[in-house]
Amino acid sequence: MADSQANDISKDIVWHEQSITRQQREELLGQQGCVIWFTGLSGCGKSTIANALDAMLHSQGRASVLLDGDNVRHGLCAPAPVLAPQHGQAFADRFGLGFGEIDRQENIRRVGSVAALMATAGLITLTAFVSPYREDRDRARQVVTAAGKPRDFIEVFVDTPLEICESRDPKGLYKKARAGEIAHFTGISAPYEPPESPEIRLDGGSGLSADQMAQQVLAYLQA
Repeated sequence: MADSQANDISKDIVWHEQSITRQQREELLGQQGCVIWFTGLSGCGKSTIANALDAMLHSQGRASVLLDGDNVRHGLCAPAPVLAPQHGQAFADRFGLGFGEIDRQENIRRVGSVAALMATAGLITLTAFVSPYREDRDRARQVVTAAGKPRDFIEVFVDTPLEICESRDPKGLYKKARAGEIAHFTGISAPYEPPESPEIRLDGGSGLSADQMAQQVLAYLQA
């Protein structure tokens, strides 16, 4: 019965074509929309690099937007403790996202869908998420490219050794994970599956600054 009801509901959900096309939106902005997906361990530098790239794009008069992992967890993908005070515990328990494997899958699914919408609006959309599972990133790529072209999704792997990430530990998360205070922490108690063939690989252990690595991504975009 439940499956039958779900099928009936899905038939009522119809995609509506819009009056303004993606091409028209991009022509207005003078740029091509895309998603630049930064991935890597916590502390690898992805948010810092993405912010630097966002500033560079802005200085060139480009329309860009940055979806950052922590920021998205304050709203779109908020955990139950954030939702409960405003919406009640039952709502929070149902829709709040934790950090287990399934919750992370849903986190990336939501982000991928939002990023795809932004790209079709002509925005250069930057995302900075650990996104540890290869399958989830591949699904995000499929969602983004289904609405445009294969080149719309640019995976940027910030390849920084675990020991460097852990030595930085700006929020003290690695320390807590080592002490057993944080479960499912990527790189310590949960796996990270690195991209097999990212469009861009940034060497986070090379000593290059965030600006220098952001310049590498900018050069790719310009090319």
